[in-house]
Amino acid sequence: MTKETKVLWVVVVVAAVALLGWYASTQKKSASVTPPVGQEQQVEEKTPIKVGFMHPLTGDAASYGEAMRNIAQLAVEEVNGAGGVNGRPIELVIEDGKCNGKDAANAMQKLVNVDQVKVVIGGFCSSESLAAVPIAEAGKVALFSPGSSSPDLTGKSMYFMRDYPSDASQGSVLADESLKKGWKKVAFVQEQLDYPAGILKAFSAKFEQGGGTIIKEEFPTTTTDFRSILLKLKAAKPDALFIDSQTPASGERVLKQVRELKWTIQLFISDAFAGDAKTVEANKVALEGTLAAEFGVDENNVKFQHLASAYKEKYGADLPFQSYAQTEYDAVYMTRDALAAVGENGEMLSTWLRSVSAWEGASGSVTIGSDGDRVGGHTLKVIKDGKVTIMTE
Repeated sequence: MTKETKVLWVVVVVAAVALLGWYASTQKKSASVTPPVGQEQQVEEKTPIKVGFMHPLTGDAASYGEAMRNIAQLAVEEVNGAGGVNGRPIELVIEDGKCNGKDAANAMQKLVNVDQVKVVIGGFCSSESLAAVPIAEAGKVALFSPGSSSPDLTGKSMYFMRDYPSDASQGSVLADESLKKGWKKVAFVQEQLDYPAGILKAFSAKFEQGGGTIIKEEFPTTTTDFRSILLKLKAAKPDALFIDSQTPASGERVLKQVRELKWTIQLFISDAFAGDAKTVEANKVALEGTLAAEFGVDENNVKFQHLASAYKEKYGADLPFQSYAQTEYDAVYMTRDALAAVGENGEMLSTWLRSVSAWEGASGSVTIGSDGDRVGGHTLKVIKDGKVTIMTE
């Protein structure tokens, strides 16, 4: 063998060894990223299912949003502890809708187009849901609200549904009571948001049909001085004054100045105000005899009792905003059932949720109609000694 031949063989051997090393390396890398046969489904089952959550977490309405977030997280922990959805855990993707259309639209755009969720629990404020509906529709994402109650949301889109009843029933119940008492003129001091506007719209339709007259003064959420508008309303000599506020905080500000003006008059308040037990108790003297219409709570309901107990154990406080708390809790469990039944498909989730009938939850038996509204409504209540109780007279 010549010297040149030996050199050639050495080059061939080195090249062969290098080639074998490269092949072994690529096979090792391939094995590290490709699951063994039969394990693909196991990996998929452990991937969290992202569920959007869009509620007000800043501003006056944050008292609702923070409480509802706690309730939703509690329910999700329970669901995941029981095996999740077909073995996969639910993961909440939380966004702040800030109780207004602009911020809710931005939050919804992120949930749909960035996070790519197929179902969103929210909005809570009606303004949030009204702004989010077109985005949900464009992205074919189910939008399931446990709190938005504006009548303008009824039949808005096949992608919107709610397990909290429309304010059409709240306004109607209070208008009926006004006509029953023979009142001819009711004054509204109304916050300029969709939820209060919905109450006024429903009340006016029934009251004016019965021969009554509505007088109204509106105020932006940032208002702190109501004296001028209250004096205008007082001068009109109405039979009753409706403090039509989005939140207990704004309603309490109006109430304080009604008292400062020494205006003694029959009061109505929205269920958003009446539903805050702490604020009602703190203003029990000023609110004595005030009327409201609320979506009821059945304290004998076993699931509601569990919710109240679990909330207190986890957060060290009594369950707040109970009429909303129960529908928030149910919304998580109904979303779980929908996902288990039809998977992550926004159109199919919407169809499933709109076909719910006699679903038993903390808020009682839930049936959702083809228009997206929960069947059922509000009950007339009166405030006595700082407590909101059913009107029996």
